Amino acid sequence: MSSQEGHPQVRTVESTQSEMTEIILPNDTNMLGNLLGGRLMHFIDLTGAMAAYRHARTHVVTAAMDHIDFIQPVRLGDLVTLKSSVNRAFTSSMEVGVKVWAENTRTGAVSHVASAYMVFVAVDEHGRLEKVPQLKPETADEIRRYADALRRREHREREHARRKKAQSETAGLKDAGAIEP
Repeated sequence: MSSQEGHPQVRTVESTQSEMTEIILPNDTNMLGNLLGGRLMHFIDLTGAMAAYRHARTHVVTAAMDHIDFIQPVRLGDLVTLKSSVNRAFTSSMEVGVKVWAENTRTGAVSHVASAYMVFVAVDEHGRLEKVPQLKPETADEIRRYADALRRREHREREHARRKKAQSETAGLKDAGAIEP
């Protein structure tokens, strides 16, 4: 039985929204007392996966972290809140946007510290691709993010084709002896 049976074939962006809050402890920081970038990326991946799971209602795997902006450092002791939602669903993949805020626990000041776009792919328990429900954007912001996600996907596909062509050309030069392996 498919994991999609009994589940809606269209979901709203709101139904995918996820949120996670973490306190930044010494083990999460570098020698300057700032949150490690890799640790923040881990938090982003987890929060993004939550939105993808809510949309697909099956297993999801991270396919790409398309873009990430580290806007400002997060300090030891800050609370970090990550919010995610699916921006667009394709056949078996979904683009998820994640925004990150840091809250200074002493002053209460909150600032936007990072944003990322990720691609998740829905798979069954054997790793085979699964179709995902369509996404219905409702607000003006959701409609904008929905349209922007298609442009980012087209860019990713062009970049993938460019890299594949470059690899093929490099392999041809190696075979011809023009460059050493």
